Amino acid sequence: MAAMAAGDEHAASEVLRGLARHLNCLNEDNKATRKRALEQIKRETVDKGLSSSVLQEVFSALLKPLLKCLSDPMERCRETAIAVITEFIRCVPKPEESLPYLMPCLAQRLGEKEILEPAEELRLSAVEMLTLTVETCGKHLAPYLSEMINILQRTIVDPFPDVKRESCKCTVKFAKCVPEHFHMQAESLVKPLMQTIAHQHSRVRVSVIETTGAVIQHGTGKNVDDVLSHLAQRLFDDSPQVRKAMTAVVGDWLLHMRDRYSYFHKLIPLLLSSINDEIPEIRLLATDLWRQVGAQWEKENEDDIKDKMDFLLTPPPFYPPGVERPGLGCRELVIRNLGRLVPAITHDVTDWLVPTRVRTSQLLSVLLLHAEDHSTQHLQPLLATLYRACTDSERDVVINCLAAAKLLGNFVPPAVFLKLLLDHVTTPYSSSHPWAPLMVLAAVLGGCSKPLLKPHLEQIANTLVQPDVCQEYQQVMYLEQLLACVDVLLHQCDSDCGSVSLQLLQVLVTVQGLSTDTNLSEKALESVQCLSKVQGLDSVMELYRQHMGQLLDWLSASVNTWSSYSPQRLQLHIIVIQSGPVIGEFVSQLMPLFRSCLQPDKDPEMRLSIFTMLAKLLLNAANTLDSQRHFHEESEKFLCDVLLPNLVWHAGRIAAAVRTSALSCLLALLHGGAITPGQLLCLEEKLRPKVLSALEEDSQMSRLLACRSIATILRLIGTSLHPESLNKIYPELLKRLDDSSEEVRGVALQALGLWLSSLTKDYNPALCAPHLQLLFQQLLLHLDDPDASVQDQVLEILKKSSSIHPALLRREVEAVRDKQRTPLHCDELLQHISSLPTETTDCPE
Repeated sequence: MAAMAAGDEHAASEVLRGLARHLNCLNEDNKATRKRALEQIKRETVDKGLSSSVLQEVFSALLKPLLKCLSDPMERCRETAIAVITEFIRCVPKPEESLPYLMPCLAQRLGEKEILEPAEELRLSAVEMLTLTVETCGKHLAPYLSEMINILQRTIVDPFPDVKRESCKCTVKFAKCVPEHFHMQAESLVKPLMQTIAHQHSRVRVSVIETTGAVIQHGTGKNVDDVLSHLAQRLFDDSPQVRKAMTAVVGDWLLHMRDRYSYFHKLIPLLLSSINDEIPEIRLLATDLWRQVGAQWEKENEDDIKDKMDFLLTPPPFYPPGVERPGLGCRELVIRNLGRLVPAITHDVTDWLVPTRVRTSQLLSVLLLHAEDHSTQHLQPLLATLYRACTDSERDVVINCLAAAKLLGNFVPPAVFLKLLLDHVTTPYSSSHPWAPLMVLAAVLGGCSKPLLKPHLEQIANTLVQPDVCQEYQQVMYLEQLLACVDVLLHQCDSDCGSVSLQLLQVLVTVQGLSTDTNLSEKALESVQCLSKVQGLDSVMELYRQHMGQLLDWLSASVNTWSSYSPQRLQLHIIVIQSGPVIGEFVSQLMPLFRSCLQPDKDPEMRLSIFTMLAKLLLNAANTLDSQRHFHEESEKFLCDVLLPNLVWHAGRIAAAVRTSALSCLLALLHGGAITPGQLLCLEEKLRPKVLSALEEDSQMSRLLACRSIATILRLIGTSLHPESLNKIYPELLKRLDDSSEEVRGVALQALGLWLSSLTKDYNPALCAPHLQLLFQQLLLHLDDPDASVQDQVLEILKKSSSIHPALLRREVEAVRDKQRTPLHCDELLQHISSLPTETTDCPE
């Protein structure tokens, strides 16, 4: 051995003797000379393949001159010097002997506040050399902890991304080499790492996250709080590799960090958030790590959970289908930390950043799936969180929240969640979003099973039908959620809903009445059909028949307080329209309600809308109000007590509109056949003055409706009217021949034609000649009307009526023949009169 050592020493001396001139050249001023000298040194040493022991001797002798070259002004020289030193460190058997000289030099070169090495590539080579030093020297670097930390603090924030990455790599290796020393100064690396964690290069971010994991793992554990918020932001990183690295680091902490129990409540949300990542690889990684964490905790706390090991392994009844139940350790970890997790969820679910709100809402579902029935003790803050989240403008947040609410329905007993939820429904949690509790209620009910929900059906339905709940708000969103609550009951409880059928129908009627959205009204009608179907009823009509008496009692209870703003009038409209022929079975109950709300002292706008509705019903009376022929018994009273009082003139535009709607209703009553000619004849004396006065209305529509009503009355009972009654009608109709509306003029002419057709033998032409004369004179004026269609219509009327008093008509025609613009119509009429039988033309004077 001694001989071998002497031989190595001799060989090393020979090498150094050959390098003496090159070493001297390193001090030359000429840059090219220094460069050639370094290259020759490299060629004669590391490139020549010398034995390791010879290299060790040579390296010890060359180290100081080579380190001096690290500050050479020429970049090429510095590069070669770094390359030579790096090769020596890689090849020599005891590189640690170089540390007393190498580390201070590198600390000066790389660890100062200002970067002394201007070349990025050379800084990278120097840090790579440092990494190699860590790999080869290991624990021997412990005395140089301060130098290493100073260097890494600077190089981690180096402007060159590759230097940052290499520095991170070096940090991880160094932390693992000297863990018993590294922890003393580990926290000084946290700040530079956090400054770099958001770097624009994803590979840098990955390196920083992995390094942070090692620094915290081998540190004192006091800096977890300093890095958590930064790591949480990486949950939303665009790069899957960054999110994967973050997941791996947090999982490793949960498994191996010495003080992990103190940080479970902070680390668990980060790992569980990755379970919902969009990348399957990350989801699988997070799930696997979480399973390991749970199993490890279960093993470490086996004595504490022995009593739970057996009965907690069986899933609770009505567990969400198609969902794998988390392990006992995972569930216990969440349960024991839920009290500290819920406030954080509440805070983050309203964060100003959309991705944060989305991830938080996803996390909430994962936590509730683990907590199961233990979420009951946190129900109040959980509901408050859900109310806020379901008003989010981001659709994904709302969807995730409703999924979480459904899980509450799965695990929390209905008696418990209903006590809170129904109180919040009746007393809205937020004035700006009163529908939030309803939305959450619908979701929670959707998660509750039929057997558990059935005993509470009446309580839920009675709450929904309360006026403060179903009649207070008209926003589409509120009504949609009200409808959603009914729909979920129908879906969850189907035939059991028969016990609350009335209340649910009342809610659905209200939704349809208050809704201004056509789609919502159609959905509500579909729900009415579903309500009848789950009870085995043949149709919606049968459903209304089942409840009509109760519905009318429900409306009648408040009828004296109705106004144009009352939802009851809208509910009444839906009920009578949708029930079809069924309403005819309850006329005796319905009519007092109409009489009460249509009195002249009631709100005019309300009367206007109800008259409009009644007109539609009366036009089709045989299939609505009079389907059972019961309305005939009420029609006289309806005409006298309801319609006629509303035809009395009152000043004002709204009063005029009410009269118009009442006239429309009267016309519908006459046309629809809901009143018999006999009944009409009995009421003619009361009815005629009101209708005739309506001919003077300012409203064209009112005049038109009045004309049509008179025409219909004449058609129905004209031949039964007394001559005196008839003679009171035609003068008012004659006035309408000069109406500003062509339509009114046309209907007035038709009515006059019907009036003339109503004259029977009881009408004495001789005694009534003055009336006939006035009538003929006015008609003959319009025989010369500018409108040709009016001329033709008048001509036809006069021809048909010429047999009443031909002589009188002849005289009147002859008197005006020469005064008209054209005698053609007069001649035609005279010719018609001449063609009449003799006995007809010879009427007494």
